Amino acid sequence: MDWGSDLWDQHDVIERHTQSGLDLLERYVKFVKDRAEVEQNYAKQLRLINQQPFQDVLNELNNYAAHREQLSEIMTVNICVELSRNLQELRQERKNHLCEVKKAQQNLESSFKLLETSKKRFEKEWREAEKANQQTERVQQEVSATKADVEKAKQHAHFRVHLADECKNEYASQLQRYNQEQNNLYHSEIPSVYKKLQEMEERCIKLLADGYVQFSETEKNMLPNINKCLDAIISTGRNINEKQETLALIEQYRSGAVPPADVEFEDYSQTVRAAASDNTVTHLPKVRIKQLFHKKNKVTSPDKNMPPSLEDLSRLPPDQRSRRLQEKINDIQKELQRETEKSEALMKMKGVYEQNSQLGDPSSLQPQIIQIAHNIARLRGELNKYQVQLTEAGGGTLQHYPASSEYITVVSDPSVSPSDNIYECEFDDDFDVDVPIGQCTALYDFDGSSEGAVSMQVGEQLSLMQEDQGDGWVRVQRANGDVGYVPASYIQIM
Repeated sequence: MDWGSDLWDQHDVIERHTQSGLDLLERYVKFVKDRAEVEQNYAKQLRLINQQPFQDVLNELNNYAAHREQLSEIMTVNICVELSRNLQELRQERKNHLCEVKKAQQNLESSFKLLETSKKRFEKEWREAEKANQQTERVQQEVSATKADVEKAKQHAHFRVHLADECKNEYASQLQRYNQEQNNLYHSEIPSVYKKLQEMEERCIKLLADGYVQFSETEKNMLPNINKCLDAIISTGRNINEKQETLALIEQYRSGAVPPADVEFEDYSQTVRAAASDNTVTHLPKVRIKQLFHKKNKVTSPDKNMPPSLEDLSRLPPDQRSRRLQEKINDIQKELQRETEKSEALMKMKGVYEQNSQLGDPSSLQPQIIQIAHNIARLRGELNKYQVQLTEAGGGTLQHYPASSEYITVVSDPSVSPSDNIYECEFDDDFDVDVPIGQCTALYDFDGSSEGAVSMQVGEQLSLMQEDQGDGWVRVQRANGDVGYVPASYIQIM
């Protein structure tokens, strides 16, 4: 049994059934896609959990989230994408098959209309032929009719009969052609198309069944790894020492400040106030109680275009101040180490270029060397200042960081103009140094012959020292160290 032979007359049923099968497959694809999104969001929320005392638990949660993300990816790629592609192909195939059936039915309807037309014409012409024969008989019976009238009536009747015979033959031919097309439609074309639709429906069911199996196997294969993460989370959670975690808060936020002294009694009944007792602790400052619980002021973020300034830590308690200063010093030392390594690499590259000019132009490295030397000098100045503050807070010893060899090389390089030797002076308290705020490229040639301007060539790389203040000019620095103003419309900021 198949659809073609047993359901040849159930076109609407087949059309609805195939559509419902594709709709079911589409709903399953949407279900898997939603499940994958749930896994992805679940993993994302797991990664948002952050609490320092449970660091080991967080590490296991990250692994657990990674497995959930992997599960979501497998569902999306192996199930959703593949089924969506097959679903689109099945929809197009179903559409093509239904169009074939519709087209065949339309052709049969057109043939049936031609059959009806030829039948009506045959009926009409045969009636006209009968009328013509009856008219001939009446003419022959009339006494006054001449021989010519009788002959004319016979010719007309013969013409009508001949025309009726032609319509009869045409009607018979059209009837035979229609029957052939009808038999071909219901015994060949429709069964073939419905059989193809049946095969398509079987493939759709197979895809849906494989989707169920693949979905279940994917989650089943991922369960052992997920269970390991959950077991590790359970083990880690049981090993957490709550006492130790609460003591860690003391270590992190202990200020080291001494509680305020007792408020002195002021005796207004005596004309002369007694002198303070010698046992009064004089080295403790008087602190208002409400100052111990004041809210921290909000710190506005500095302008991104401005060079970083030293953070004011003087208002912090002694222990916290020392700890923050030490953190600042460690960060600056790491950054200073990176800049030093960059400087050494550029100096080595410059030496290679000087020995072999075919490899590159040594002067092309000069802007980078100047910038890095500037950064090193700035970092050393900040480091020395933080060291001084840490020493004053009693948290370390003062260490002075002199200028490095690459810093001295940049200062003494003859290719650098005197205006660039900004490092020859010692750092003052305000650390007022002209720092480039970006890079730009010259779009046109400019002849800086006027006072305060600087010349540039099209395509030249420049250091941006000051942005446009509303007058249409920007301050730039060339690779050779020349500093001056150029039109803002003549450059492109990178």
